[in-house]
Amino acid sequence: MVAYRSTERVKARLTASRERIVAAAIGILADHGYAGCSVAAVAARAGVATGSVYRHFPAKADLFAEVFRSAGQREIDAVTRAAAAESTAAARVRAVIETFAGRALRSPRLAYALLAEPVDPAVEAQRLVFRRAHAALLAGYIADGVADGELPAQNPELTSTAVVGALAEAMVGPLASGVAGPDTVGGLITFIHRALGVPS
Repeated sequence: MVAYRSTERVKARLTASRERIVAAAIGILADHGYAGCSVAAVAARAGVATGSVYRHFPAKADLFAEVFRSAGQREIDAVTRAAAAESTAAARVRAVIETFAGRALRSPRLAYALLAEPVDPAVEAQRLVFRRAHAALLAGYIADGVADGELPAQNPELTSTAVVGALAEAMVGPLASGVAGPDTVGGLITFIHRALGVPS
């Protein structure tokens, strides 16, 4: 029993250390972008030795693949919660756009890194997972809208993929410059609603 408790304490300590490292990396990503991140800087912010980072993550790409997975899931959770409060496909899609764009504009450096900054292939693979998760979420709302007669017949998977692409591309400029026009979010909602066939 003593050995078991000792093993559990070691596991808990390792898990806490790993989570602290990932949180530190997300903080640096938000401040400096992917290009400004280094394992040494992450270790310093997390309050651990550089070797401790490498024990959890053998390479920088491994660390930031996990960072993108963690940060991406946080964004998916946020838009899912926002859409769950709505009752129509149009309102759910609007909630996704408002939440996605609003959160991105509040943390532009992090959002730009997640969406568009050049990254290592392992990190790019995680970025694609993030985009596909957004598309799958939207596809469900679009399919429901078609089934209810709210939206015209269409291929929900194709449409949702196009919507995610348009949303990401439209946000890159404002995120890179740190400046968004006052009609950016409203204009995106209007454009995407028209593309889906939401009645005006």
